[in-house]
Amino acid sequence: QVQLVESGGGLVQAGGSLRLSCAASGIIFSINTMGWYRQAPGKQRDMVATITTGGKPNYTDSVKGRFTISRDNAKNTVYLQMNSLKPEDTAVYYCNAHNRLTLRDSWGQGTQVKVSS
Repeated sequence: QVQLVESGGGLVQAGGSLRLSCAASGIIFSINTMGWYRQAPGKQRDMVATITTGGKPNYTDSVKGRFTISRDNAKNTVYLQMNSLKPEDTAVYYCNAHNRLTLRDSWGQGTQVKVSS
């Protein structure tokens, strides 16, 4: 059974930082592209950052230079370091695992990030 458990969300003032973590179990972590997505109220879920099995990151334009995605294959964990947070970063952040062999997607339950102005 696939489980993705996010942690690290919370309330922070604009300009502050948070680090999200996603611990994976029930998957072969090393063959999954891992990603972070976010969904603000009334909006669709959008990609924030992804990282390939080889460690290549990809970011949506609005977070480039502020967010850093990383993965630790030994710990089956993916991280999202978020710096210089803005109120528009407020959303529920979801961890995603994309199996590059089966093309199956798995999702975590989400963690809330609120950035006050």
